[in-house]
Amino acid sequence: MTALPDGVYEEIGVLCKQGDMEAKIGSRQAARQNYMAALQLLPGDVRVWEAATWIYVSMGETYFGERDFDNAFKCYYNAVQSAGGLGNPLIHLRLGQLYYEGGKLEKAADELARAYMGAGADIFIREDSKYFEFLKTKIII
Repeated sequence: MTALPDGVYEEIGVLCKQGDMEAKIGSRQAARQNYMAALQLLPGDVRVWEAATWIYVSMGETYFGERDFDNAFKCYYNAVQSAGGLGNPLIHLRLGQLYYEGGKLEKAADELARAYMGAGADIFIREDSKYFEFLKTKIII
């Protein structure tokens, strides 16, 4: 895969750092605007760029924090389909949580198991315990 031109990569980095700072202070909408601007700088099919993966994850985190599960799901679904997304434990964790919240328990179990296999029980430490408790009913831990 070819690399992004230096100027584009740097501009994406600046926008994402601004987005991260906005998210940290609770300005999630402003954060998303920065992330979306960064995403729009990616040429062609954005899913071929690893940068798209972490931009989608960052946007997804803002929605997840607001409990806007529909928009969070869209972001994480795009992230898992982007370069380097499949197999990323955080992405699988969030997809599992989002499927769980949507009542799609078989898909939730599959995604949560992927997160567990990729990162172990530690990935669940800062999360609501209901997700790990649910997973324990589905697989042997």
